[in-house]
Amino acid sequence: MLLSDLFLSLSRSRNSVKMPAGVSWPRYLRMFSASILAMFAGAQVVHQYYLPDLSIPEIPPKPGELRTELRGYKVREEAATAFQQLKAEQKVD
Repeated sequence: MLLSDLFLSLSRSRNSVKMPAGVSWPRYLRMFSASILAMFAGAQVVHQYYLPDLSIPEIPPKPGELRTELRGYKVREEAATAFQQLKAEQKVD
């Protein structure tokens, strides 16, 4: 009797399967896919901003010789400096 009651209750509850927090599976999957998409988009934005140096030297540098820089920041800084110089030249003329 107990086993049949268990199967009966499972078959009744199967029509409205809810997660423990009361969220349905389709809603859970939508939230999960949106969070994964946001994570990938955030990673892409970070990599576009910082422009990581993916080149690997044949001979690894000795300890203390490795110099890191933010290439994306350096490019923008050089562009801003060139723009300021161009503005200064136009004012002189």
